Amino acid sequence: MEITSLYNLYPQIEPFEQNHLKLGNLHEIYYEICGNPTGKPVVFLHGGPGSGCNPTQRRFFDPAHYRIILIDQRGCGRSRPLGAVEQNTTNDLIADIEAIRTTLEIDKWLVFGGSWGSTLALAYAIQHPTKVTGLILRGIFLSRPSELDWFLGQVKSFFPEPWNKLCDYLPTSVRDNPLMAYEKLIFSDDINISIPAAVHWNNYESSIMSLLPRTAAINSEVSSDVELARARVQIHYIKNLCFVGMLDLLAHAKVKLSHIPTQIIQGRYDMVCPPISAWELKSAMPHADLQIIEDAGHSAMESGITSALVAATEKFKKLT
Repeated sequence: MEITSLYNLYPQIEPFEQNHLKLGNLHEIYYEICGNPTGKPVVFLHGGPGSGCNPTQRRFFDPAHYRIILIDQRGCGRSRPLGAVEQNTTNDLIADIEAIRTTLEIDKWLVFGGSWGSTLALAYAIQHPTKVTGLILRGIFLSRPSELDWFLGQVKSFFPEPWNKLCDYLPTSVRDNPLMAYEKLIFSDDINISIPAAVHWNNYESSIMSLLPRTAAINSEVSSDVELARARVQIHYIKNLCFVGMLDLLAHAKVKLSHIPTQIIQGRYDMVCPPISAWELKSAMPHADLQIIEDAGHSAMESGITSALVAATEKFKKLT
């Protein structure tokens, strides 16, 4: 896809519907709808796992054209109970997405997902290909052991300072397995132990998100409950290979998604989800349009990636 001009986010908008959907005996899944009530439906799948949605993510879409649905995944954001990892797997999340689509009486929708959201978007589309009009995927993550090994070890070759800061918080005796060590701390019943550990864990990923260091936005502080929930959900998923590790998403995408229009947007210097996964996804889906943003890392808020994402939603206005 050729980009001839810089695209900006749309102005801030507010939801016209906010609701919780009770699913099973534990979880209540938050979703919101904004934009055009009769517009083309698009569902936004956030990253993490564990992050939750935020108001900026509404702004990738033309509110006059799209009926924009944002979902906070199990244990995340405004879904309840916050931080719960019981009954929380990728298949549960896929079932939740489908339940919300059915509840809203949507026949098919455009699926937009970045980072972990790209994994979930692919997994959802593979299970429900007839319900997807198109895919917009950013910062491709396929939940393979090699990708998790990169995130929790090999990336230190480029970011030794954040890696050492992550490990230095731990006793020397457990630094060889930071995932297990942080799991023990973050799942502690003592909030004086769990919350500081969660903040350290979350700061690690934040520190390697963009090509250039970013100053924290004003009023960007996150509550301790949200910090803890995000860390617990993310560790729960990583420990279980995101419940995708034994599923070859590339092989399934090649067979089941060959007819679905797909836009892949990837930062050249993405240190959270290295570009090889986007390249391999493009190879499995030759019809997909892969755009490498040469001056970007992982964050959707880097100008080149933001512009490409908005351009993609503009492109799909004509396709869907």
